[in-house]
Amino acid sequence: MDEQLINTVNKLQDALATLGPNQNPIDLPQIAVVGSQSSGKSSVLENIVGRDFLPRGTGIVTRRPLVLQLINYRVPTSEVDLIDRSNENNRDEWGEFLHIKGKKFFDFDQIRQEIVNETEKVTGKNAGISSSPINLRIYSPHVLTLTLVDLPGLTKVPVGDQPRDIEIRIKEMIMSFIKKPNSIILSVTAANTDLANSDGLKLAREVDPEGTRTIGVLTKIDLMDQGTDVLDIMNGRVIPLKFGYVPVINRGQKDIQDKKAIKEALEFETKYFSQHPSYSAKVSLCGTPYLARRLNTILFNHIRQTLPDIRSRIDKTLQRYKQELISLGPEMEISPSSVILNAITEFCNEYRSVLDGKGQEISSLELSGGARISFVFYEIFANGVRALDPFDQIRDVDIRTILYNSAGSAPALFVGTGAFEVLVRKQIKRFEDPSLKCVSLVYDEIVRIMTQILVKPTFSRYPQLRDKINEVVIQFLRASLVPTNKLVTDIISSEECYINTAHPDLLKGDQAMKMVSDSMAISRPVQLDPKTGKPLPQAAVANTTPSNDPSQGFFSNFFASKNKKRIAAMDPPPSVLKASGPMSDRETMETEVIKLLIVSYFDIVRKTVADSVPKAVMLKFIHFSKEEMQKELLEKIYKLEKVDELLRENEVTVARRTECNKMVEALSKASEIVSSV
Repeated sequence: MDEQLINTVNKLQDALATLGPNQNPIDLPQIAVVGSQSSGKSSVLENIVGRDFLPRGTGIVTRRPLVLQLINYRVPTSEVDLIDRSNENNRDEWGEFLHIKGKKFFDFDQIRQEIVNETEKVTGKNAGISSSPINLRIYSPHVLTLTLVDLPGLTKVPVGDQPRDIEIRIKEMIMSFIKKPNSIILSVTAANTDLANSDGLKLAREVDPEGTRTIGVLTKIDLMDQGTDVLDIMNGRVIPLKFGYVPVINRGQKDIQDKKAIKEALEFETKYFSQHPSYSAKVSLCGTPYLARRLNTILFNHIRQTLPDIRSRIDKTLQRYKQELISLGPEMEISPSSVILNAITEFCNEYRSVLDGKGQEISSLELSGGARISFVFYEIFANGVRALDPFDQIRDVDIRTILYNSAGSAPALFVGTGAFEVLVRKQIKRFEDPSLKCVSLVYDEIVRIMTQILVKPTFSRYPQLRDKINEVVIQFLRASLVPTNKLVTDIISSEECYINTAHPDLLKGDQAMKMVSDSMAISRPVQLDPKTGKPLPQAAVANTTPSNDPSQGFFSNFFASKNKKRIAAMDPPPSVLKASGPMSDRETMETEVIKLLIVSYFDIVRKTVADSVPKAVMLKFIHFSKEEMQKELLEKIYKLEKVDELLRENEVTVARRTECNKMVEALSKASEIVSSV
C-alpha cells in the first residue's frame, strides 16, 4: 500500500512536471533535501540509492533541483531477456529521465553524465544555476520506494559566471520548495560543526519554526572529536524536531577517489555504530538503511493524510482552467465574418440590457448602467435646475431701470407687460447651460457603459476589433449629440420665444398687486394725528409726502447734485443716466409686483424644463442609440473588406490559452492518476 501511494505521487510529479517549477498549482508531498555545500548531501543520497550517480567536484555541483524517484522494482523473470543491456554494468537496476522518455540507463556513470549535460544545457558550463528541475527515476530491488528533491547547496561567494547575489538566488530557490506545506524538509548537517550554525536547519526553521515537518540528518559522525557524540541532539535536547535526527556515515573524499564501493561503506557504517560505545544501544536508530526506512514511512503517512485534499484541489483547479479556456474561446474560428457579427450582436444586446437594468449582475454596492443615467436626470440635473435663483443675477435697481425704459417717454399707469417679458426672458435663458450639461453627463455615462462592456473576454481577445468597435461607437455617439443638443436648446428657445402670460398657473397681476399692497401696508409705520393723538388713515399718511418732490424717485440723485441756480439753468442730461436714490412707494410696488410675476413664471418654466430635457435626451440620444447602433456597427465594420485583420488575437490571450491548455492537459492526467487510488 505504501509503495502504491508513493508511486501515485511520483506519477503526479511526472504529469505536472511539464508545467515548470513556478507554475505547478498543486502542492505535492515530497522530501526536499537542504544543506550547505560541505554537509554531505550528495553522499547521503548515493548511500540511499546504493550507487554512484551524482556529479562530483568543487563549488556548486548541484545547480538544478533533482527530483529523484526511487522505485523498488524487481524485473520479472519473463522479461529479463527482453531488456537491452548493451551498456549495462548491473543486472537489475536502471535509471530513466523524464526529458528522455523510453530510454533506460543501466550504466550509472551515464546517468551522472546526463545530469551534467542537462544541467549545462540550461545553466551553461560556468557554474550558473536554474530552478527548472531534472526528473530522474531509478528502478532497483535494493531501494525503498521514495521521492527526494536534491536542492543546490548554500554558498556565500560567487564563482564563474554566477551573479553577485548568488547566495540570495539559491536561498530563494530552496525556499520555493520547502515553504510549501506539503513539503517534508530533510536537513543535512555535518556533525563535526556546531548545530546552531547549520545552514539547513536555519532555512528549515524559517518556514517550519516548530519543526513539525523537518527531519535532521547528521553526517560525518566518524570525524567528530574523540569522546564526543550526538546523543543530546538525537534526544531532542538541542534543537528538537518532530521526526528527530538520524546519524549516518558517508564515504570521505579519499574513499570516493579510491572508488570505494558504497556497499563497503554501508558495511563500515553498520560496524561503526554497533561497536561505538555511545551508539551501540541506539544502533537500530542509526545509519543509512534506517534513514531510508524512516523517510519511506514519513512520506507514506504524509501522502495518506494529504491525498484527499490533493484530489479535491486537482479537481477544483481543473474546473477553473476549463472554464477559463471556454471564456478564451477556441483557437481557430471557421468564419471571420461570423465572429464579427456575433461580437457586434453581443455588444449591442449587452448595451441595451445594461441600459434597461438587465445586462449585468445586479450589485448592492453601487449604481450602474441605466441607474446612473437616472441619477443624472433626477438628482444632478433636477437639483441643478432647482438651484437656479432668478434674482441672483438681477437687482432691484435693474428691474427699476427696465420698468422706466419699457415705459418709454410716458410713465406707465400700471406695471407693463414689456418689462416683465424682458426680465423673464433673461432668466429663462439661464436654463440652457444646465440642460446642455445634462446631455454631456449622459454622454459620459454611455461611454462608461461601452468601456465596461468592451473589457469582457469576448472583445479583449481581439484588440483590433475592440478598438474598431470603440472608434465607431464614439463617432456615432458624438454625431448623436448634435441633434440632441439642438432639441434641448430648442426647448429653452421655445420657452424664451413665447411668454405665455395666460398660463393657468401664472400669478395674476391683480393678485400680485394685492399681495404687495398688503405687505407694504403691514411694513409701513403707523403715524398719529398731532391734534387728536389717534392713528391717521393710510391714505392720509401717503398724502403727507409730495409726489413731485425732485429729491425722491428715479432721478433724485441727478437733481441732488445741483443747486437751485443750476436746476433753473436746465443743464442737459449726462451721456450715461442711471437710476439712483431711494425708490418711491409706486416704484417699490411695481418692482415687487414684477418680482412676484417673474418668480411665478420662472417656476412654471423650471418644471417644464426639468420634465422636457430628460425626455429629449432619451428620445434623441439613448433611445436612438439603442435602435440605430447595431446598424451603424454593421455598416462600418461588418462590411469592411479586410475583416481578417480585426481578428488578430491579443498576444496575452494566445499565451494564456496555451497556458490553460497545458494546465488542463496536465491536470486531467493528474486527475486520472489520483482517481485510480
